[in-house]
Amino acid sequence: MNAERDEEHPIVPRRVSFDWRETPLHWIPDEPTATHVINVLHLLLPAGERWFVKVFKEGLALVTDAGLLKDVKGFMGQEATHSVQHSYVLNHLAEQRLDTDAYTRHVDFLFERLLGEKPPWGIPFPAGKWLLYRLAFVAAIEQFTAVLGDWVLRAEKLDRAGADEVMLDLLRWHGAEEVEHRAVAFDMYQHCGGSGAAPYARRIGTMCVTAPVLLWLWTWGAAYLIRHDPQLAGRSRYSLREHNRAIGKGLLPTWRELGSAIPRYFRRSYHPSREGSPRRALDYLATSPAARAAAGAVGRAALGGRK
Repeated sequence: MNAERDEEHPIVPRRVSFDWRETPLHWIPDEPTATHVINVLHLLLPAGERWFVKVFKEGLALVTDAGLLKDVKGFMGQEATHSVQHSYVLNHLAEQRLDTDAYTRHVDFLFERLLGEKPPWGIPFPAGKWLLYRLAFVAAIEQFTAVLGDWVLRAEKLDRAGADEVMLDLLRWHGAEEVEHRAVAFDMYQHCGGSGAAPYARRIGTMCVTAPVLLWLWTWGAAYLIRHDPQLAGRSRYSLREHNRAIGKGLLPTWRELGSAIPRYFRRSYHPSREGSPRRALDYLATSPAARAAAGAVGRAALGGRK
């Protein structure tokens, strides 16, 4: 386990809310590429995290460990909240004349049909095996969300660039919860999938699919957003050169940070508790304006209920 994790703590959803009325379309000033590369999160996560919850709900009956079951239910609550909050950002983009429906329809198809409850194209998976593959896909995706979550918590140059405070709070609240629950999907898969060569091969195989598909979706999403940005009016296209320039400014994670997450995941002895800093995540959640407001609302409701 991560040495920074001094004690176990419950994984619980925080019922946050954000006010997008003052957030500009280019919420990193004069940086449309960095803005839209990060904005791809809002395109992928509403459908993706709804799918996480559905897959875990199917797998609940397989969980026989009480502690893991509690963490899984907390994970599901957090992911459901993430999905809702990122969908509100899509509404905000639409209000600023950046409609994302043409892209998100494909994302919905991926998660609802290709990765739905039944195997695609009638592939004859043995009973129960398709669920194990889907749990493995969740674990593989969560490897990247933990890495991204840790990065955004450390990305001080976003602050220096004048990034919108509300958007930063959303990203860092979400990133902190990804670090907080970084091991749950992996533990769920290991618990349900068992040990040995076959579950390990399934874990490796699903990552070999997940990594290139995410790269493709992210590149396509960034290109879509830049091409349809009404303030750019078609004058710009997604450019790897501009992407790398934003990396050099510290506004995006490096390719090395993202790519090195894959060989770590391939190790037989790997466990996600080694990813990120839970202390940094919990420290942010203790200061996040949205998380503090949510905690205050819960406290006021509890006091009201005792009157």
